[in-house]
Parts: sequence; C-alpha cells; structure tokens
Amino acid sequence: MVDIVLHRLGIIMEPEPGNLMETEGVLNPAAIRGPDGALYLFPRLVSKGNYSRIGIARVCFNDTGDPVAVERLGIALEPETDYEKHPDGGGCEDPRITFVESLGLYFMTYVAFSAHGPRIALATSANLFKWERLGLATFTPYKGIEFNGVDNKDSCLFPQLIPCPSGHPELAIIHRPIFPGTSPEETIEKNNSTYMDEHKESIWISYCSLTPHGDEPPVIGRFTSHHHLAVPVNGWEELKIGCGTPPVLTPQGWLIIYHGVCGQEATTTTPRKLTYSAGLMILSKDEPSNVIYRSPKPILAPELTLERVGAIANVVFPTGIDQRSDLGTPNRFDVYFGMADNRIGVARLDLPDDLNNS
Repeated sequence: MVDIVLHRLGIIMEPEPGNLMETEGVLNPAAIRGPDGALYLFPRLVSKGNYSRIGIARVCFNDTGDPVAVERLGIALEPETDYEKHPDGGGCEDPRITFVESLGLYFMTYVAFSAHGPRIALATSANLFKWERLGLATFTPYKGIEFNGVDNKDSCLFPQLIPCPSGHPELAIIHRPIFPGTSPEETIEKNNSTYMDEHKESIWISYCSLTPHGDEPPVIGRFTSHHHLAVPVNGWEELKIGCGTPPVLTPQGWLIIYHGVCGQEATTTTPRKLTYSAGLMILSKDEPSNVIYRSPKPILAPELTLERVGAIANVVFPTGIDQRSDLGTPNRFDVYFGMADNRIGVARLDLPDDLNNS
C-alpha cells in the first residue's frame, strides 16, 4: 500500500519587511489560473490589529516548472462594507477562487469578519483584477436550524453546475458552519451536544438555483438543500474538519484537500494544544454529495519549525490548488497552504491512478 503524501517544495511567500499591510502575516491564499494562463495567488494579508486584506500576486516558476516566488501586484479586496468591518480588526479573510465555466466568471468566496462574526461573502470578476461584491451568502433553514445567524467559514464553489438533491444542475458551495457548542474549544472536554446530531464542526454542501422562480430572477448567493457532507472520523481530525481547496475534477472524482484538527492532552502546566493537518477527499463525479474516498492519515502535518511556530502554532492550512496540466502532468497538483498563520508554503501532490491501493 502506497501512502499519499504532499511533498514540500518550499516557502512561496512570507511577510515583506517594512510592509505595514503584512506585519502580522501572509497566509491562506486562493490560487487560480488567469485568462493569460499565469497562476495568481490571492493571499490574506494581516496588518496590525488583525486587520485583513486580500492581496494579489503572480507566481514565478523555475526552469523545471516548480513555483519558487511571487510578484506582488496589489490589493484585490480592501474591507469596505459594514459586513467586512470590525472595531477590533476584521476584514476580508481566507479567499478561495473558482472559475465557473457555464457563467464565464471567476467567483471568490471569502470570510467577511464584522462585529457579527465571520460570515461567507462572494465576489465575481472577469479578469481577476477587478472584483464586484455580491454580498453575504444566505442560507435557508435546515430542519429547524437557522443558518443565517451562524458563523461560517471555509467555503468554495464547484467549477461546474452539479446535480442538487432533486437532480437539477445548480451552483454548489462547500462550507463549514460553526454551530453553538461545536468548536474545538467547546468539544475538547465533552462529547455530546443537544444542538446538533453531529456535534463537531463539519463540512456541508449547499446549492444555489440559477433558474428563475416565476418573475423573480435567480439570486446568486442564496443557498438551499443543505447536506452534511463529512464529519470527523479519524484521530488526526477528531475535533473538527473543514474544506481547504476548491474541488477539481479528476478521473477518480472531485478532489478536495481539507483540514482536520486534533488536540494534544493537557498537563498540569500546559493547556491542550490544537494541531491542524491536511487530508484528501474524493467526491463522486455524478453525485458530489457522496464521499467515495478519504485518506485515513494526514497527507501533510505540521513538522517544520515554521509550521509549528508562528501566529498560530502547529498549523498547515491548504486553501489553493493548481493542476499542472501545463507540464503535461494532470495527476500533479501544487497545493498552497498557510504555515502557522504567518507565511505560505507550497507542496506537490501526485495523485495515484488507483486510490484503493493507496
């Protein structure tokens, strides 16, 4: 049996000395190919007071095709709206970007952090350099549970319309609602919650219809038909899981890299510490609400000093992925990830043809 692992290629971006917009870190970038074929990163830039912007940078490659550096190009989103502003920090955080083929647009999902807490926001672009906000995503209730007033993070869209539970092709989003009582800090000491059947932070999938209802046009960003996609099952992800990279269609199905969180036991002198690692999940091509493969062990865990020491210790947090078809190797994927909430690393994934033997 062959273990699937991510092979580190190096650090791709870290705070620029003297750059006040990056004093508290550069992390958790979106990664997407532009209309010109170049690869662009959209890192979260954190300035003093935990104030976050979303930057834009072009990735530079060496002669063998490996990413080695970035060229900073400016700011993609600056906190401007009420839902992005917080008196003690806030801003625009942790973007993921998908090119939705049928709509001919790039869609950015990101965390808008205001006084009400983190919420999912959306923006669109035709060229990656000019973005139009669509506002906060909205969600219909689920079995009597209200989604709209709940904190929500780690969202990304599928690049194609996929079948919703009724069979109609719709725009689908993966996300991680944070219901009361489900955070790692709340579940470390207890195993039960009366609020949810599954009482840990998990990965959900929801759908947005693009079909007009009567005289009303479709609203991009209004999601319904919620489905609990995956819950923590392994020791390395015992406290919570959340989506990392946007889905990429492969011969095996929809590939996503996700994160899982576990905790080290507390001692009399030290509190329990959280560890963020990365795993791999494959969703059915025809029914993406079905998980058909899930890596039993982490494919990347915080091992390097720069992954274990930083703004948040013991964190590898994948958010960007680039399928390297440009090199003639469609089974190779470069995965971009945050390192201890301070800098950005990149690692190589070679996806086996047969996951059952992995």
